[in-house]
Amino acid sequence: MKTKIKTIIDYLFITAGAMIMSLSLVSFLSPNKIAAGGVSGLAIVFHHLFKIPIGITMLIFNIPLFLIGIKHLGKRFGIRTLFGMISFSVFTDFFDKILHFQAITNEPLLASLYGGLLIGVGLGIIFKVRGSTGGSDIVAQIFSHKGIMSAGNTFLLIDFIVISFAGISFQGIEYALWGFIGLYVSSRVIDVIISGFGYAKACYIISKKSEVIKDEIFDKMNRGVTFFKGKGAYLQEDRNIIFCIVTRREVAKLRDIVKDIDSDAFVIIQDVHQVMGKGFKPRENVV
Repeated sequence: MKTKIKTIIDYLFITAGAMIMSLSLVSFLSPNKIAAGGVSGLAIVFHHLFKIPIGITMLIFNIPLFLIGIKHLGKRFGIRTLFGMISFSVFTDFFDKILHFQAITNEPLLASLYGGLLIGVGLGIIFKVRGSTGGSDIVAQIFSHKGIMSAGNTFLLIDFIVISFAGISFQGIEYALWGFIGLYVSSRVIDVIISGFGYAKACYIISKKSEVIKDEIFDKMNRGVTFFKGKGAYLQEDRNIIFCIVTRREVAKLRDIVKDIDSDAFVIIQDVHQVMGKGFKPRENVV
């Protein structure tokens, strides 16, 4: 029963996050031709060029990406991604075409700042409950899984291409500059909501079921772990201490894995500001 209630609450949070993101597109970004990266930014460009509804355009791009994600990443990709991307698309066109929401401001700087803020809040909420809205997140996971490019660099490349495309399409470099401001604000807000001010996390896990937890981290997160040997001072029992570095988006998933296997496990999660090695880049190269 607790699991079902938690799942329902998670989907309510995904719904709320999708609504907040939709309001950002309709009330701030789209009216000012600001594309802050990703599929939503691409949809804004197509909306102004061809008058296609933003929500429908996002679905047109997202559904094939989702099917590709299922093929390459399997069932772990999850129903939450499908729910998130459909909710985001539906709410966007609902607010735009049904309720006819108007632009809150026509000042590009304010639109970039507050549009990026709302996008960051919405995505942060969704990532917090292990959800996704698809788009570049799907491509980043596939590239990372295949070893083509790290997730951070993939996001950076996609967002740069989309924002630059918006500047070219709208025939003004200032549109691209506003887009980069919106992207920066949203990425920083996501950081704060999900994991404070560190872009990665160092996790120490002390559990009697360390082998099982280790296997789940390998299987479900594709992350490496290191065992430290430890001994409890009170019972004098030898234990394996799991050490693992994860990104801000993976913290919630790691917590759930540990909780499902051993609810009595002792877990320490710390901010990490520099990580160099497979799967990670220095902070200055991470979005």
